Amino acid sequence: MAKKILIADDEVYIRALLEQTLEDFEWVGVELFSASNGREAWDVVQVERPDLIILDVMMPGFSGYDVCQRIKSDPALSHAHVIMLTARGQEVDRLRSVEVGADEYVTKPFDPDYLVERATDVLGVET
Repeated sequence: MAKKILIADDEVYIRALLEQTLEDFEWVGVELFSASNGREAWDVVQVERPDLIILDVMMPGFSGYDVCQRIKSDPALSHAHVIMLTARGQEVDRLRSVEVGADEYVTKPFDPDYLVERATDVLGVET
């Protein structure tokens, strides 16, 4: 079964940058999905069951925290590796990410090479 990545961010430019950053994974059979808000992200997660999910914290519909908590509380989805990606760098935000089960917390601006490295490790594939 193909590995899958979901990118969920309401900022079109950030979403495009993330898609561009991770597009080489498609060459090794990884499927990329994107969502522009929390509800759409949750819908994609339920249908596609991605292995890696990059979630913006502040999105309309459901927040990234809401989506992460739903993922991690569902045994069929809890395998997914969730990276919270946010402009919010306060300790309270980082702690909230831990509370909802996020695997990582990355602040914007982010290092694209870091996300490629993390995706490589999490998915077990090389681009």
